[in-house]
Amino acid sequence: MKRQQGTDPTRAEAPAEPAPPSVVDELTAYARLDAPALFERLGTSPDLGLDEAEARSRLRRYGANALPEPRERGFARLFLDQLREPLVLILLAAALLSALLREWVDTAVIAVVVLLNGLIGASQEQSAAAALAALRRMTAPTARVCRAGRLRTVPSSQLVPGDLIHVEAGDRVPADARLIEATALRVNEAPLTGESLPVEKQAAPLTGPPPEGVGDLVNLLFSGTTLTYGNGRAVVVATGSRTAFGRLAGLVAREPEERTPLQRRMAEVGRTLGAAAGFLVALVLAAGLLRGLGWLEMLLTAVSLAVAAIPEGLPAVVTVVLALGVRRMAERNAIVRRLAAVETLGTATVIVSDKTGTLTQNRMTVQQLLVPDPEGRPAGVHRRESERLGHPLSPGEEALREPVRRLLSAACLASDARLERGEDGMPEVVGDPTEGALLLAAAENGLDPARLLSRWPREGALPFDSDRKRMTTLHRDPEGGWRTLTKGAPDLLLPLCDRIRTPSGLLPLDEPERARWLEANRRLARQALRVLAVAERVWSHSPGPMEAEQVERGLVFLGLVGMADPLRPEARESVRLAQRAGIRTLLVTGDHAATAAAISRQLGLLEEEPARSGRAETALSRGGTGSGLLTGREVEELDDDALAEAVGRVRVYARVSPEHKLRIVRALQARGEVVAVTGDGVNDAPALRGADIGCAMGRTGTDVAREASDMVLVDDNYATIVEAVRQGRVIYANIRKSIYYLLSCNVGEITAIFLAILFGLGSPLTPVQILWLNLVTDSLPALALGMEPPEPDVMDRPPRDPRESLFAGSMAPLLLVQGVGLGLLALGVFAWGHATGSVERAESLAFATLAFGQLVQSFNARSIEQSLFRLAPLANRSLLGAVGLSALLGLAILLQPWLRWLFGTAALSPGDWAVVLLALVLVLLLGEGGKAVLRAVRALRGGAG
Repeated sequence: MKRQQGTDPTRAEAPAEPAPPSVVDELTAYARLDAPALFERLGTSPDLGLDEAEARSRLRRYGANALPEPRERGFARLFLDQLREPLVLILLAAALLSALLREWVDTAVIAVVVLLNGLIGASQEQSAAAALAALRRMTAPTARVCRAGRLRTVPSSQLVPGDLIHVEAGDRVPADARLIEATALRVNEAPLTGESLPVEKQAAPLTGPPPEGVGDLVNLLFSGTTLTYGNGRAVVVATGSRTAFGRLAGLVAREPEERTPLQRRMAEVGRTLGAAAGFLVALVLAAGLLRGLGWLEMLLTAVSLAVAAIPEGLPAVVTVVLALGVRRMAERNAIVRRLAAVETLGTATVIVSDKTGTLTQNRMTVQQLLVPDPEGRPAGVHRRESERLGHPLSPGEEALREPVRRLLSAACLASDARLERGEDGMPEVVGDPTEGALLLAAAENGLDPARLLSRWPREGALPFDSDRKRMTTLHRDPEGGWRTLTKGAPDLLLPLCDRIRTPSGLLPLDEPERARWLEANRRLARQALRVLAVAERVWSHSPGPMEAEQVERGLVFLGLVGMADPLRPEARESVRLAQRAGIRTLLVTGDHAATAAAISRQLGLLEEEPARSGRAETALSRGGTGSGLLTGREVEELDDDALAEAVGRVRVYARVSPEHKLRIVRALQARGEVVAVTGDGVNDAPALRGADIGCAMGRTGTDVAREASDMVLVDDNYATIVEAVRQGRVIYANIRKSIYYLLSCNVGEITAIFLAILFGLGSPLTPVQILWLNLVTDSLPALALGMEPPEPDVMDRPPRDPRESLFAGSMAPLLLVQGVGLGLLALGVFAWGHATGSVERAESLAFATLAFGQLVQSFNARSIEQSLFRLAPLANRSLLGAVGLSALLGLAILLQPWLRWLFGTAALSPGDWAVVLLALVLVLLLGEGGKAVLRAVRALRGGAG
């Protein structure tokens, strides 16, 4: 047995880490080598491949042919990550300070709040990880490899550079490999390049100018892509993280995760509250010491005030509200990997969308058929919305039924694809998607492709090749004689036809008629349709050996077939809804500019066909906003400043690489946009990670794309993104209502406590009472406010400024007015009780006023602007339940003797309750009055403007 000798030059070139040079440059070096130089460089044999010993040696050197598994975070790590938020850190500091002062009840309660918050957040993220694990699929479990002259099947993870592999239609390419033989080979490279149509491959060395991207390396196969047609042999040149697929995965890993707008705003709230609490502690401590009070007593009082300033329930409320939103999204087929991500879509100003499989169906479909009318001129049969092609035909098209059936019959017979019954009972294409589209169109017109082939058995074939750009098959006529059928590029096939078959018989195909059909072909191509011509020739005897010069002459033309990857039915409406909500949609695709422009016009992204000049400056000057289209090469011509200007108006990008897409995202973010990116392929993964929120497809998405995303759309439905935008806006509005309510209550507590201490009355609340108010009286209604139903115009508002504060608009002044008003009322009731009875009674009056006043305030917080009396009273039943439960618990503290002992309260007389009730009415009127004043001010400003 011959064992190959020679060096393995890839050993010296392979670095320990993924190499920084361009993957295109490295692969181009292999693409330009002829076969002998290629085998010499890789140290392998064209006949025997590697032997087992050498393969094992290289496997140890290069490692397994697999991408590094994402590091799974255990529950403990997920839990600890929840504790990194500033507000939670402040709570932990408060618990530590309480423990040092031996306030064990305060310490225990705060610790329980932090624990519950961490458990909820960690559990949600772990559930999302489990759902993603269920979606994860193996990309290429096995490969056929020649080792020591024997063809065998091995796990794809054992492939090494230099291995000789065999591939055929239906195979998933297991590694980057240079073709040495290719027979009618076509590959679907959409997961890598975004190109929707299969790419023709050849084995000849690459010549000509340097390639722009991996899609131009037509003699290489890339890991993770799929063969749709033909077969071939190739030698592996890169495995694992060194493949084009792996390089992109490495780019994703290096891209840092972005903090969401909500996380940034909550961090600001935490820092503000922390600073406010520290300031209050210092102020009260200094004031008490100046008045001659003991430092320990004042320190305890100051800590109580600091505890009142921090809404202990806020982190849990925000986490639970987000978790509820995540649950609603899960019911709508969206898996949210990070809680805060669902809110981020509510702030999105731009959606950068892939085309293939996201806005389109990722399924080639026959859109138009052109067959000869009785005079031999083109007559069209079109696919209409929600209608199968040609079924039923319109009255004007009925006369074309037989020409259509003859055209589709010929196209089916001259195809190698087949239809199989899927698990759902629907036909599935096996083989080239273009040929599959022909078979499906035939089935829609009542033809059975399998029965056609059994009636017209194939006796020979000339496979498709890139030079002839056509394919011919030979069939025995069941009624006697022979028939050859040819399909291919119209501009090369029409010159081979001298007659045309019409409903009235055969007519000569002269130059004027041929020119008319060529113009029809160009018209279809301008609509971004892939066009095939179909012809036939009838033989009275067998044509003998299948030679193109003989059988592809004197053909009879049958018609043209226009195919495309159609839009998803809901895509156009989803884009329109996003536009109504003030969100721009950008189409970024690896497809050709003509295809991207045609799809964009269907979506309403381009108003008219842009004229291409090949220069970026021209692209930027076309028409008004939203009318431009740029290619990847033009993006490269722009510096960062010019690109930042361009992304403000250009809405369509074609022939882009992953680096281009990420750069576009970065340019949008530099303009202050909140960017959502959708995608399914590994080519989308860097942009998914770099975006403010990445939305990967669950069915067609690659593992790399899903791991890089914040949200996974299980149904691959673009409409789910628009629904997520709505949910995100609702969630953010409800979080603001909860924060507005909680902080107004805390401002009331601070006002009452601080002024009472300042006036020498002592604290109106004990630490235990403060914690009760913050964790029970406040938190239950705050959670219920998170379930407030959406307001009707939620999708008619523009996206909020992502830089705006949580307190933007009228929220801050209203919060202060209502909070200070509630505090002053509680202080007044406390002072009255202090003057007319015991301190314990006065504290109980203050506690009752604050507890029930905060419950009244929860109804004010249902809307920050609208009057309570304009809202449906039963729309939020959760709030009614939360207020009722909190009221019962508050009454129990004031009425049950053992609870009075525990919380230090006293029994109140009917007169005391009347005073409390009067205070509650004033709280309601204060809220309504504040909203009315703000509405009036806004109306005056609007009128003045």
